Amino acid sequence: MSGVVVHLPRVGGGVGGVPFGDPVTLRLGPGEVARFGRGSATTPVELRLDDAAISRLAGEIRVTDDHWQLSNHSGTQSYLVENPEGAGEYLRVPPRRAGAPIPFEFSRVVLPTRRGTTVAFQVFAPDHVYLDPDGMAGEWGSRTVMAYSLDETALYFLVLVALCEPRLRDESPVAVPTTPQIVERLRSHAACGQLKARAVSSHIDYLAEEKMRISAPPERPSGAGAGGARRNGKREALVGIALRFGLVREEHLALLPPRCGRGTGGGDGAWPGRHIGN
Repeated sequence: MSGVVVHLPRVGGGVGGVPFGDPVTLRLGPGEVARFGRGSATTPVELRLDDAAISRLAGEIRVTDDHWQLSNHSGTQSYLVENPEGAGEYLRVPPRRAGAPIPFEFSRVVLPTRRGTTVAFQVFAPDHVYLDPDGMAGEWGSRTVMAYSLDETALYFLVLVALCEPRLRDESPVAVPTTPQIVERLRSHAACGQLKARAVSSHIDYLAEEKMRISAPPERPSGAGAGGARRNGKREALVGIALRFGLVREEHLALLPPRCGRGTGGGDGAWPGRHIGN
């Protein structure tokens, strides 16, 4: 089990609706706790949610060996835990509920505010372990777990397929896709209409650091210089592992939306922006 990643994006609702506050990303191992709420000098929190309707200490996240738990310290407000990659599934955590187990691999924790909107942060769950299908008939002690436990229904897997698509289609001159290219490639997918560049980068980080355990610096915003080279190195490593071990295969291309347009080199269409070097 590789732990939990918690991400709080910049919060909207400042002057003119402009987001304020820096994004926060936490990594928690088994037994570790992160508290969230409005906070104060006497009530420190790891995730600061600035709204008068949110308690100083609104709740906490606690990581166990194979899942995470949410405690709601509010005496009046319920919190929602949504599964962004499901069909509208969510859990309601009522006031004063302690240690509610959360089953989703990727979750959005949503708190009500006084601004007519909500405040939310994302949680990538502990690495879910899947049994090797070939070993299901054996005794429990002899079963083998998969080295790379990927959920092919998850959005992070769709991002991985998009990264691998040019190589799978034998478009060898094409570099590994950039974040804007992946956003554009997945835009017409039913689950990706609101997909943003930051979310794609988070999924790539999750794949590299949690699922495939690649030692590389985290994703950074697009830009020139050494940061771009490190970013490309992580993506190249992801694609290399996924293709060498058959984690992504040609049949997985059917998960992607149809490609529009035709490239000058023929085939069934061009990767968006393939003429742009990177």
